[in-house]
Amino acid sequence: MALESWLHVGFQLPDGACCGRALHGNTSWQIVETRGGGRALIAKTDLFGKWVATGLIEKGALCEFSFGSELLSEISCGPSQVLAPLAHCHSPQDKSEALAFATALSNTRAIDAESPLQDAIYVEKFSRLLPTYAITSRTDDDLVLGYWLSGGAYVSAKSFRRLHQMLSWLKPNHLKDVVQAAGFEVTEALSEPGQAEPANGYRNQAQAIETSPSTGHTRGYEMAFELPGRPALEKFFNEYVVDIIRHKERYRALGVGFPSAIVLHGPPGCGKTFSVEQLVEYLGWPSFQIGASSIASPYIHETSKKIAEVFERAIQNAPAVLIIDEMEAFLADRGIGSASSHHRVEEVAEFLRRIPEAGQNEVLIVAMTNRVEMIDSAIMRRGRFDHVIKVDFASADEVLDLLQKLLATIPADATVDPLPLAQELAGRPLSDVAFVVRDGARRAASAGRSKLGQEYLLAAMKDATSRTDEAPQRRIGFI
Repeated sequence: MALESWLHVGFQLPDGACCGRALHGNTSWQIVETRGGGRALIAKTDLFGKWVATGLIEKGALCEFSFGSELLSEISCGPSQVLAPLAHCHSPQDKSEALAFATALSNTRAIDAESPLQDAIYVEKFSRLLPTYAITSRTDDDLVLGYWLSGGAYVSAKSFRRLHQMLSWLKPNHLKDVVQAAGFEVTEALSEPGQAEPANGYRNQAQAIETSPSTGHTRGYEMAFELPGRPALEKFFNEYVVDIIRHKERYRALGVGFPSAIVLHGPPGCGKTFSVEQLVEYLGWPSFQIGASSIASPYIHETSKKIAEVFERAIQNAPAVLIIDEMEAFLADRGIGSASSHHRVEEVAEFLRRIPEAGQNEVLIVAMTNRVEMIDSAIMRRGRFDHVIKVDFASADEVLDLLQKLLATIPADATVDPLPLAQELAGRPLSDVAFVVRDGARRAASAGRSKLGQEYLLAAMKDATSRTDEAPQRRIGFI
């Protein structure tokens, strides 16, 4: 459904621009087409006031005008200048466009260090990213930069090699200039021009380089994927994903293609999301996400359209990982309750078409759900999701493994014993385990200690009551 414009087509703005149809917006702002191929940003008084108060723009930078009882502000730009929300970004066409965005990000952060920018509006004319304050959680700026440069992939600008694989049109030294202009250090080195890339195209953490002290030559060796606290899931990913990718020719000769789609299911807090994040980081591939907060729409056909767009972006940037979060929000059984409505049938049908296509184009699909029993049986058939893996709360041995990995990175005295902690934290979310270590370290630092002691870990654990035991709160909206 088209966005309803605040101003009628042909309305003349104070700076002389003529309004066309509305392109993007919410209750506080709109971006509209203008005659000649340009665009105009129109903002309500409260939003404009926040930009002025934070110093992102000067009071006279936007033209104020009245429309009915509403006081609005506007700025227009020509077709050569970018004016767009980050959520509807397009990959830049050359270094100058990429550098302009990186500079705008840096300029914005020099003035406003705190506001979330993933929902911001990029105004190239001002060299600013103007936050819309529609969300409270903040995505790290390196992901904001990577998302814009790649045209919608969740890839960090700090993962320089991964980003360069996606932006092959941009020379490594030019991409380095862009990343540094945004305020990030580049520590990874890329091959010099003319040096051969790996034959399979997968330059990532699965292949490390070791230098022989005797010859000075380099040789490749393989690193297994590690998932502290989850040995069974670690083994599964190594066997059914990593090994197939690493030795694809061997598997292909026996009729085994790209890794099949995977469902991870289990209670909230059991570590599904963390496991997928670790796998994405290990593979070094761009990742794309389908979730209720970013895809769901109240408009008929709009959700299916967005689903298709995400699949297309993932295929265009393959090899890639496509993550379906809270899959029960889209893929619930079509014969149960409201799931039988036409739009839900359409959404499930879109997934049925796209999942096999994604696998054929080297897109690894990993879906997550807390309610696997709700998922439509057609989706769960083998050939779509071959692997359905239960991820439960960690056992004492799994918690002990994670504690040992976490404590190995922190200076600790001889009193630290992870075994009683593991026994107490068994059956709780792994996030609780990480919190106990982090809060124990905080308590030690607050007490002026240079090393972590057992007493601080025990105090942190005592105060970290399990939230899974609390009475569930009623939530409205998507599950």
